[in-house]
Amino acid sequence: MFSLVIPVYNEEKLLNELAGRAIKAVESFTPDYEIIFVDDGSTDNSLPHLLEIRKNNPSVKILALSRNFGHQPALTAGLEHAQGEIIAMMDGDLQDPPELLPEMYTKIASGDYDVISARKTGRRGKPVRKLYAGIFHRFFRSTAGLKNMSNYGNFSMMNRMAADALLSMKEKVRYLPGLRSYIGFRHGEIEFIRDPRYSGKSKMSLRRLFTLGADAIFSFSRFPIRLCLILGLLGTLVFLGAGIYVIIAKISGTAIPGWSSTLLSIYFLGSIQLVFLGIIGEYIYRNYKESQNRPVYFVKKYYSGEPGK
Repeated sequence: MFSLVIPVYNEEKLLNELAGRAIKAVESFTPDYEIIFVDDGSTDNSLPHLLEIRKNNPSVKILALSRNFGHQPALTAGLEHAQGEIIAMMDGDLQDPPELLPEMYTKIASGDYDVISARKTGRRGKPVRKLYAGIFHRFFRSTAGLKNMSNYGNFSMMNRMAADALLSMKEKVRYLPGLRSYIGFRHGEIEFIRDPRYSGKSKMSLRRLFTLGADAIFSFSRFPIRLCLILGLLGTLVFLGAGIYVIIAKISGTAIPGWSSTLLSIYFLGSIQLVFLGIIGEYIYRNYKESQNRPVYFVKKYYSGEPGK
């Protein structure tokens, strides 16, 4: 059995197109499948639209969450409910083309790979989003210590063994592309140019993208805290040198009277300390979230039986 997980949030305008293309792509390589749409607390008519689609195809299942938990928890919910021996996940805005699923399935079914990730070689659409997405991927790849990270997003496919390994990690602050790389196994890829959004506005605002990027970096990299140590050591050396200069200037009588240097030193040290506290606070907050041990999502209803139930 094959499972496809697609999270959606307020996507009523493109659901018919999304479902049609996804069903056509999946049925081209297997008759035994399920497509799990995870409704992440939509406030528009996404859920009624999905229920109408399900009436015509019982292989379409709907996992309705109790509220909007976010993109990564919604994907996690779908993965945990998927029953297939091969499982794929993709975004619900049609920037991940379903037409690539047959090629990914062929690679997985051959037995040569356990995980197939879709690597973005380019992006059509807003150049600004393309710029900061590229910066994030380069920075994350260089600091996280994960080899299989090169412009990968959520669009991927894996066998049951790899999926179970991925789901065995119970972090509350989750970045699935990083976790998918962390588990290892035999990893392959396909390349594609990411399309612009099919319809509507992106739900991943700059703030949400920044939060996701911070979750990824703080979850997989010690670079921020190591940067604090490096800057602290450099600051110590700089002000040690400045202290020696001040002593010599006082002794030689060449010191310039005034408060400018003192104030600049206080402001500089204060700013550095605040940055350090902020970085340490990010780690403490994530440890606090983990220690709470709250579920990452709650299910309101799972439409998986006969249509209408």
